[in-house]
Amino acid sequence: MISLTDYRNFIRKRTIFVVSLLLFLILASIYSLLVGSSRLDFKAVIDALMGTGTEKAETIIWNIRLPRVLMAISAGAGLALSGLITQTVLRNPLASPFTLGISSAAAFGAALAIVSGVGGIMLKTALGGFQITNFYVVIISAFAFSLIATFAILIISKMKGASPAVIVLAGLAILFLFSAATSLIQYFGTTEQVAAIVFWLFGSLSKTTWVSVEVMSFVLLITLLISYRWCWKFNALYLGDDIAKSLGVDAKRLRLVGMVMASFLTATAVSFLGVISFICLVSPHIARLALGSDHRYLIPSSCLVGSIILLVADTASRTLFLPLTLPVGIFTSFLGVPLFIYLIIKRGERAWW
Repeated sequence: MISLTDYRNFIRKRTIFVVSLLLFLILASIYSLLVGSSRLDFKAVIDALMGTGTEKAETIIWNIRLPRVLMAISAGAGLALSGLITQTVLRNPLASPFTLGISSAAAFGAALAIVSGVGGIMLKTALGGFQITNFYVVIISAFAFSLIATFAILIISKMKGASPAVIVLAGLAILFLFSAATSLIQYFGTTEQVAAIVFWLFGSLSKTTWVSVEVMSFVLLITLLISYRWCWKFNALYLGDDIAKSLGVDAKRLRLVGMVMASFLTATAVSFLGVISFICLVSPHIARLALGSDHRYLIPSSCLVGSIILLVADTASRTLFLPLTLPVGIFTSFLGVPLFIYLIIKRGERAWW
């Protein structure tokens, strides 16, 4: 039996960790607003945010940097949450929308919308690159194809003898299938469409607009509220279907709804930013190493870790090689691969569950 004092210490340590992540995210956000091709001091940023700064500073902050920072926070949190939900409902430490092919399927759906013309693209925008003009159609198309990958994974997971390794291998097969399909539609696209798809597939926050920030934040907020309300159900499912059923949790329904929510989060992020890898896979593991498997703390901490990783990677991608701005997807891969290898070597597969 754990004493009341020990339980309070348990809660306090986890609360301190979550608050520390939040403070670090705030500091990283402030730094991201300060740096760039036009460096601004702290006073200039505050004046611009208050509407009393110079016209140049207000343009830089309100039209470029602030929406980019907010999108990094919301998209990073959304990708991390989608990875956490996927790993929990499938009880697989290697499961994520990226490794299961959901991101690749969403990418194919968005690319198909662009090539078919229904998504609309505007090349050579003021911020460089391109901008999707009919993003609702792109989101719907990305979500539809991500659901195809999701249901394929769910069907495979129900098959007799479908171990976690089999599910991951099936996900990799789906990933390669939709990657090949994306390459195929690029072959039939125009030069402008192919250029837009290639730039978009890199994964970049340079396409961010205030509308995309609002849509991504809204989807994240709804999914986050539902997930946190179900944190006890996720804790039960984490222990196995039999235990969850004995506690009154409908494991099949929770698994289905959870995968749909993860797919919608992934599809929304992919539609606006392109494919950004490893955040959905690594962030939940980092949070789980620090806090354990209680979803009351695992959900907010995973979201904060995802936001921090994407924000730091985006800040580095646009400041390290000035005046060049590299796609943030490249940086997340460079950060994610060695970190994930380290986590695997340190803990091993058995220690995750």
